[in-house]
Amino acid sequence: MKKILFITTRNPFSGRYSGDVIRAKKFIYFLSRDNYVKVLSPNFQNVKKRESKFNYEGFSNPSLISKVFYIFLSLLKLQPLQLGYFYSPKINEYVKDNYKNYDLIFFQSFRAAQYIPKNLKKNSVLDMADLVSKNYEQTSKRLFFFNPIRIIYFIESLLLKRYEKICFKTFKKILLHSKKEINAVDKKYKKKIIQYSFGVDQIKKKYKFNIKNYKIIFIGNIKYAPNRNACFEFTNKILPLICKIYPNVEFHIIGEISKIDKFFLNQKRNVKILDKIDNLDPHLDRVICGLANLKISSGIQTKLLTYMSYGIPSVCSKQVIENFDTIKDSKISFYKNNEEMIKLILKLKRNKTFSLSASKRALKTIEKFKWNKILPFLNKVLI
Repeated sequence: MKKILFITTRNPFSGRYSGDVIRAKKFIYFLSRDNYVKVLSPNFQNVKKRESKFNYEGFSNPSLISKVFYIFLSLLKLQPLQLGYFYSPKINEYVKDNYKNYDLIFFQSFRAAQYIPKNLKKNSVLDMADLVSKNYEQTSKRLFFFNPIRIIYFIESLLLKRYEKICFKTFKKILLHSKKEINAVDKKYKKKIIQYSFGVDQIKKKYKFNIKNYKIIFIGNIKYAPNRNACFEFTNKILPLICKIYPNVEFHIIGEISKIDKFFLNQKRNVKILDKIDNLDPHLDRVICGLANLKISSGIQTKLLTYMSYGIPSVCSKQVIENFDTIKDSKISFYKNNEEMIKLILKLKRNKTFSLSASKRALKTIEKFKWNKILPFLNKVLI
């Protein structure tokens, strides 16, 4: 049995539909089966006692003024601004005072990497998951040239790229999703990298073809810029063209969303905002397809796994599939441009044989992505 200190910058038990939150919870439960795990996280007040199969220490988030100060401090240190936003002096102090009492320190996301003690000689693991610098670089290139947010994304991408290099140099082991991104890493760090995939809990055959199906769904955190951009682009450019042919088709957005984006999207015809929901099942009847139309994509898009776990046909951009190397050979439908996307959606709407075949492929592919098959990879980090 090992003593593990698990550090995360978001509450793993918040119920938030976000990849890092879901992974953190799964990792904690798996590691705590045969090891002593101490979890550090902000906002732990939502943890239920029945979930306490481990020890945890919860810290309140710094005030907004403090966050602004830490963001400014990060900029002075030439560190990503996100580090300042997610920084907790109390977590930093706890790690500094107690890290020697643990055999392994697990840092969940690059934002938690800032807490690594200097000259740490113990086993250190960083769940980087994706190369976020590439994501921010893509985002900055797609924004309007004179948009001030473009400048922020560009600067952050440079700071992230610099910080990721420091992480590869510092940590004993790094966890990454995509083989494509692993190939982009300096060769001298390849031995440190462990590749793994995201997973799903259950597989349910929910999809049923019907010519009267009318929902196109999008699942994800809409506060995340690539998801937000994908939803607005589909709503503004694609949905109106589909509705000219099928006026009753609706676009259902499921996930956390800002009030201002919710307001503007609600003004659009045939768009329904469902926010974050606890149970997807009641909302998956009469579905034509699940949408993964991101033009900015890194690592694994968990929405795609969710669609497949219900047997729902997916409509994916080429960018999503290219980063998802573990399903490239599964014949999951993807498109290269808007015209191809529309044709694919209409074919799934009209063609029973094509739709049921896509559903069958999805259910077959998702079998290898069940968490109970994926999580044993964590045994490698304990060595």
